[in-house]
Formats: sequence, structure tokens, C-alpha cells
Amino acid sequence: MDRCETKECCGKAALQGGPITLPGTDGHTGPWKLYNHLIAGIPADILVTDCCLGTHWSYVEAECGMGVSYTLTGGGRPAYSGVLSGLPLSAVAELSKSWNFREATLGVAALNAWYSQEEKVLALGGRIDEGSKQEGIALPGAELPGSKKPSLLDSERVIDPFVGLRDEYTGKKVTVIGHFPGVEAMSEICELTVLERNPRSALDTPDPACEYLLPSQDFVFLTGVTLINKTLPRLLDLAKDAICVLVGPSVIPSGFLFKWGVDLLAGRVVLDPERIKLGVKQGIGFGGALRMFALEKDCA
Repeated sequence: MDRCETKECCGKAALQGGPITLPGTDGHTGPWKLYNHLIAGIPADILVTDCCLGTHWSYVEAECGMGVSYTLTGGGRPAYSGVLSGLPLSAVAELSKSWNFREATLGVAALNAWYSQEEKVLALGGRIDEGSKQEGIALPGAELPGSKKPSLLDSERVIDPFVGLRDEYTGKKVTVIGHFPGVEAMSEICELTVLERNPRSALDTPDPACEYLLPSQDFVFLTGVTLINKTLPRLLDLAKDAICVLVGPSVIPSGFLFKWGVDLLAGRVVLDPERIKLGVKQGIGFGGALRMFALEKDCA
């Protein structure tokens, strides 16, 4: 699979002789292309100033801003044992390709430190939430391809894509990858399957079922954690005939993901870095430290 015309980008991503190397991941075709292209978009002269791997959430702060990611544990052995602060942000982003999921958590947070900035999202045609009291992700004003406009609530677009696209997926086959809070309510209006690595409710199905289910689905909502555990490229291939929405604070707002079959990116940008640091280090909520964004395929 070759998702873009730029072959050279992956050569830039593989930092020859750099502090963090992951052999065998520097191709310009195949699933590593997704990560290599994103890494290559980060300028080489931006340094990491701080980072923290938290119990539930993690962050990487750089000279350009801060990015967050869900903390995923498990996987293989670590690829790097040195200090990350002071390294180029692009080098730390290389960890997004690590099979050690703690490292990959920081790698995805590093990618978000570059991409998840308000001005970049707006430049791509995305929408930044301006302070709605609702919890969730802001939807852009434009339509999804082949669908009518999302529902309206209080004269504004519904914040949460699970709610905002409700009229679109009512009566349809829907798979949600990752057990999001409140997902049970969806089962009342659609043919719902929830795929989970560790099923914890009667609604959950073990995630290897993706091979059997996704090719026949109408809508697929995918957690941003699929970027960390490397399942995203395969899941998008399986769901190529569905409308795919990538959801959660780990989501990277890059138009390149649309080349892989994503229709809507729904994630967060950091509004208050100091509150994020406090929340990660003390294991408390972020309050209003994250601002919601949404970016859709036709806008980028």
C-alpha cells in the first residue's frame, strides 16, 4: 500500500544515526508509511522540553507546544532507555513505532505536540470548540461525504460525534472499537458491536472479531489508541467501505490520515499545559485544559 506520492518523506523520518532508531520501520510503503510520513512532518530543530508517562494519560511538551496521549501499557521490550527531554521532537516521535506501548504512548504524544495546535487545525479547515458545556468532540459544519448534515442541538452542532452523527447511523451496522463511556445507549438505535481487547461487559466482543465484522459495517468509530498499538492501518483496510471516525485525545489532526480511509478526526488540543502537567502527575482530571477539535475529510 502506498498512500502518498512523496517517497522521500520516510527517508527523512528514519533518523540515521539518531538517538532513537527502530530497525525495519523506515519504508515508504506498507503500514509504517503512516507513521513515517507523520514523523517526517516535524522540523528537525524543535526540541522536547518536558514529558511524563502517567498512569492514565501522558504528555510531551516541546518548543512548539504540548501533546497528550492515552497511556497504554504492555507490548515488547523498550527500544530506548535514555532521557527524552532535550532530544529533537522528531526523534521522540520515532517512538510511536515502538512495540513497547509505553514508549509508543510518548511517541504519539510527541506527534500531537506538533500537529495538535489550534492554528494548524484551523488552517486545515477544522473546527475548534469554543467552550461548549457538553462533553465530547466538536463536529465541523460541513457534511460527511454521502450523508446529510449532523443533527443540531440548541442551534449548534452537537459536540459528541457519537451523538452528532446519530441520525446517520440509526438503523445501520455500527462498530465501536474501544468501550467509550455511554456507548451502551447506541445499541438502542443501531446494530451495534463494541470491540475490546479486554471485554468487560455483555456488549463487548473480543477485538480479533474485527476480521469478520468490519468489512460489512456502515460506520466504524475507532479509538485513537489504535495509533499506539499499531492496529489502525489494518482496521482501516478492513473498514474501507464504512464511514470511519477516529475519536479521542490521542488522535493526531493530520490530513494524511484521510488517505488511509478516515472520514472524520475528532480529538483535543491543549489549552492549559500547566493543568495538563498537574492532571497527569497527580492522576486528576484535566478540567478545561483540553479544547475539542474536529477535522473532516473534505476540509483538509
